[in-house]
Amino acid sequence: MIATIGIVGAGQMGTGISQVAALAGYQVKLLDLNEAVLAAGLDRIRASLDRQIAKGRITPEDRDQALARIVTGTDYPLFGDCDLAIEAVAENEAIKREVLKRLSAHLKPSALIATNTSSISVTRLAAVTDRPQKCVGMHFMNPVPVMELVEIIRGIATDEDTFRQARDVVAKLGKIAAVAEDFPAFIVNRILLPMINEAVYTLYEGVGTVSAIDLALRLGAHHPMGPLQLADFIGLDTVLSVMQVLYEGLADSKYRPCPLLVKYVEAGWLGRKAGRGFYDYSQTPPVPSR
Repeated sequence: MIATIGIVGAGQMGTGISQVAALAGYQVKLLDLNEAVLAAGLDRIRASLDRQIAKGRITPEDRDQALARIVTGTDYPLFGDCDLAIEAVAENEAIKREVLKRLSAHLKPSALIATNTSSISVTRLAAVTDRPQKCVGMHFMNPVPVMELVEIIRGIATDEDTFRQARDVVAKLGKIAAVAEDFPAFIVNRILLPMINEAVYTLYEGVGTVSAIDLALRLGAHHPMGPLQLADFIGLDTVLSVMQVLYEGLADSKYRPCPLLVKYVEAGWLGRKAGRGFYDYSQTPPVPSR
């Protein structure tokens, strides 16, 4: 039975997973190497819980109990009593492999490991651990407290008990599971990110402006936000990383990252988190950068 969940990474994804896990009654151990990032992460969780209170979805008591279930730390021995550890660091295979190696060395033998990767082979990541049969992909959608879906991905070595327990956790978190095979970018990003990349090509080739492209998809396809606005929300570095995984993993030119996307990332224009991407967030409301 899973009672304590460890989460590596106190960024947007890690704190979102911590929040929903703590609200669901799990004990949570949140790890990051940077104390300032941990403090900012806890502030983000509290602010998100306060918004849920304002909307009548939870009570102040729910918030206080959830926050009391979260323990933070900067070193892996924190995870000694965890039943499940979830890696939620940057979408970079080298970083994830290093985290998973270190993580598995500090877990009890029965503990499961999940990766929140949005595109990288679960089989390949599991192979660097000491328990590939107990590794599974659990890809949460961003923002985690709002989005209902979690993709569950079985690596080639993932055993049936690990897969079943992962599904049980997803259900207890109040989420809905979609099972995906271990192919590059799985289901959601296999479909979504090429659409975003095509929107960047549409801008690159001068077919439409940032405003026109986003307006067209919002009103013409009833998307809640335009593809370029969504790219800024996801982070252009993450969009590029996923497109590179698709391009390299499937060897198909239709997944070639748009050169304009590459340029924006090289310039540090990573979207909302950097204050500038396809939109300039130094102004209210944000205005197109070009």
